[in-house]
Amino acid sequence: MRVLVTGGSGALGSHLSAALLRRGDDVVATGHRAPVVVAGVQAVPLDLADAAAVTSLVREVRPDLVVNTAYAYADWTVTAVAPGVLAAAAMDAGAQVVHISSDAVFSGHKPAYVETDLPDPLIPYGAAKAAAEVGVRLAAPDSTIVRTTLIMGHRAAPMETLSRALATGERDGLLFTDDVRCPVHVDDLVAALLELADARRPGMFHVGGPDALSRMAIGELVCARDGLPADRLVPGLRADLPVPGALDLRLDCTATQALLRTRLRGAREFLATG
Repeated sequence: MRVLVTGGSGALGSHLSAALLRRGDDVVATGHRAPVVVAGVQAVPLDLADAAAVTSLVREVRPDLVVNTAYAYADWTVTAVAPGVLAAAAMDAGAQVVHISSDAVFSGHKPAYVETDLPDPLIPYGAAKAAAEVGVRLAAPDSTIVRTTLIMGHRAAPMETLSRALATGERDGLLFTDDVRCPVHVDDLVAALLELADARRPGMFHVGGPDALSRMAIGELVCARDGLPADRLVPGLRADLPVPGALDLRLDCTATQALLRTRLRGAREFLATG
């Protein structure tokens, strides 16, 4: 296939692009604030806030599949509006659409969230991701939307680099004991995305790991794996922040896992094995 990956300079976008290349697909990947560095990918600069540029690129590339992994945490246009524009352009080009969303669309007030739960975000980023879901579904009703969570499993993952920096004294800071997520390994997420794309499954899907862990617990696992002193990690409470956002936020991935050959590993497993 010819595949357009937006956000190709990010961690998920680069891992996905590399996986697509390994299986023989022709990959065009976009970047904006950082370059695309995956060898063999056709790298294209793109500002997703420029709707005309987005539409023009899709027409030029003529992809079979468009996967949107891009976001900008504090940019409403890029995170909320651009995915709908991209999906509309993809539909006009006859391309399949896979859009990556986030557990941030939820408040954490429920014990766990299934695919049919309605978004109730607490922070602007979550509201932007929820708006993007609506825009993509309106523009491309047969699109595949995947909500995911804290992505780990590569040594440069922010949670992993932060844990190492705190353990070695390179940085000062806290790891929250009340901020709970269900981390997913980037390779598992990529494999799940490819399965869903290949099956052309429309609808909403949750892809996260089965282990619900606090930031502190994750940091301790990273230290154990890397042989670092976990006693330097300082616990704190996210609830003490002026705007804490969602605290205990868990994706129930049971329904999606039942459709996949890929086994979504828990962080206790994938961090223990390196």
